[in-house]
Amino acid sequence: MPRRRRMRFATRTLLLQFATVVLVVALCTGVYLVLAAQQLRAEAESSALGIARTLAEDPEIRTAVETASDDPGTPRAEELRDGSLQRIATATAARTGALFVVIADDHGIRLAHPDPARLGEEVSTPFQRVLAGHEVVEWDTGTLGESARAKVPVRDAAGTPVGEVSVGFARAGVFDDLPPLLAVIGLAAAGSLLLAGIGALLLRRRWERLTLGVQPEELVALVQNQTAVLNGVDDGVLAIDAEGIVRVCNAAAERLLAVRQAVGRPLAGIGLPDAVRDAVSGGRALSEAVLGDRVLYLDTRPVERDGRPLGTVAVIRDRTELVALSERLETVRTMTAALRVQRHEFANRIHVAAGLLDAARVQEARDFLAELAERGSVDFPVPGIARLRDPFLRSFLGAKALEASERGVTLRIAEDTQLLGAVGEAEDVAAVLGNLVDNAVGAAVAGVAPRWVEVGAFDDRDALVVTVADSGAGLDGRTEAGSADGNRAGTAGSADADGVPDEAGPVHGHGLGLPLSREIARRGGGDLWVIDRGGDDHGAVFAARLVGVVAAPGTAPHDRAETGRPQEEDR
Repeated sequence: MPRRRRMRFATRTLLLQFATVVLVVALCTGVYLVLAAQQLRAEAESSALGIARTLAEDPEIRTAVETASDDPGTPRAEELRDGSLQRIATATAARTGALFVVIADDHGIRLAHPDPARLGEEVSTPFQRVLAGHEVVEWDTGTLGESARAKVPVRDAAGTPVGEVSVGFARAGVFDDLPPLLAVIGLAAAGSLLLAGIGALLLRRRWERLTLGVQPEELVALVQNQTAVLNGVDDGVLAIDAEGIVRVCNAAAERLLAVRQAVGRPLAGIGLPDAVRDAVSGGRALSEAVLGDRVLYLDTRPVERDGRPLGTVAVIRDRTELVALSERLETVRTMTAALRVQRHEFANRIHVAAGLLDAARVQEARDFLAELAERGSVDFPVPGIARLRDPFLRSFLGAKALEASERGVTLRIAEDTQLLGAVGEAEDVAAVLGNLVDNAVGAAVAGVAPRWVEVGAFDDRDALVVTVADSGAGLDGRTEAGSADGNRAGTAGSADADGVPDEAGPVHGHGLGLPLSREIARRGGGDLWVIDRGGDDHGAVFAARLVGVVAAPGTAPHDRAETGRPQEEDR
């Protein structure tokens, strides 16, 4: 059996509003009718009282009533029918539209009445209070029917009540004005209902436009789904409406972007770097950005519904560890290439030594092997490479020198290099030193000939200090030509508090190496900084200090636990 379709919330709201207006209009109409009826009653009573007072003060009526009251007998109806009191009462009733004007003496005998047959009879309603000197205004039923009547005492010259004047207006006459009034009220009520209906329809359209046609039940489901999605993932979600106001910012986005209480504030006012802000707002095509020590991937998409632009949603993912792993893999690739060269060269030299021995040229073979032990297995084309005794640094910088030479850059070892200990933690050293050398090579390529990069290595107890200089334009003279990192010659930006240039530029080889290198150095208690921003005779000079990666001469390199550096179980 098909399920009955539920009425839309906007329709229910419209009907509820209309029913409310109907009830309000009906209540107001009823109250107005009650007030109008009371006002008509009061006007009728006031008119009756005013007429009765006027007649009671008339000298002719006072004299005639006093004379009738002094007569101990009952006046005859024939005499009263043609008397002055009857003529005055009849004329007053005709002139004022009253139902009756009755005049009675102190015994309640009618001296004037609309029905001549009732003259000389006692009035049908009580008259004792009037003869006691009180004015009585009431709704009562007499021989002529229900009416609004006023009874006023007629006094003699001494002020003693000697009779009464009673004036009444028929009930039907009192409410003669009520039907036209009801018509006016009905028209007003109908107009109010019409306006209420139009207003409810307009409100419904406005409601559906604001909610995009989503019903409250759907809104509840949306809120539940949004809460589950936003708080159930590690990715940051940032939503900006068409006016640039942040509408959604989950906890992950606040953590990754280092912002607080961003919802409801303009995007330009939450403290994001210009490049990140432009990327989030859709103003710049930027898939990745460096913010502090984090590498963020930004997936920005415009949001529309029924062709109406609603704003932009940015999904923010932390790719720091992934990119760091990529950098480490690149380092391993470089080291592997260097080892492959070493193996090939070492095999060639072993063949030479074996040939000398086969030829019985023992002394020459001995001298050749001694030279091989002194110089190393590979004769890298690096000026000053003999100043480095550590086999890892010799191989690593030798491989980097081969790569630099392919780009027309000479890599050399600084004359003041002095490294006595053995280098451990090859991955960290290769990652930091490799990034600095790659940046320097890129800066040198962008410069003018001669193109060179100079590396210095020093040990300070268990710390390794490296310096990297180049022949590029320096940090203050950067151009748009190819920089491997963008922090030297490819990206605009100012240096931060540590002297390291701003990383908020293109990423993955353009603005990423230095933040990762600095993070690796600081993780072990070291740092990375700028010694010289560059001058006329050389480019920028960077330095890095890696703590706990150098062992004393003749000993194996200490691990992190022995040197006081924090353990990294999951590298």
